[in-house]
Amino acid sequence: MHIVLKLAVASVLAVSALPAVAQAEDLVFTLKNGTSSVLTNFYASPVGVDQWEDDIFGRDTLGAGESMQITIADGRSVCEYDMRFEFEEGSSLDTTTDKQNLCELGEYTIHE
Repeated sequence: MHIVLKLAVASVLAVSALPAVAQAEDLVFTLKNGTSSVLTNFYASPVGVDQWEDDIFGRDTLGAGESMQITIADGRSVCEYDMRFEFEEGSSLDTTTDKQNLCELGEYTIHE
């Protein structure tokens, strides 16, 4: 019986020594529109993903000079994201793409 107790204690100690499972945190940053056009769509996908995720804005837009807080809560534990910005129809600005480390980003301003 003494041996069984030692094995049980050893098992508990071994499990408690395992590192905690890393949990993904939401990526939060401020997006600023530093252009003179309305930003109508914003997409972000982890680097290496071949398709764009859903439009983060949904039905919202970001007017010239405006800013909004963006939260990416996709459950992933990656930091490098490709971003795609689309402007209102008739704008003189083309669709723009960029790659950023969103874990280190407090704010991002898109310029003309």
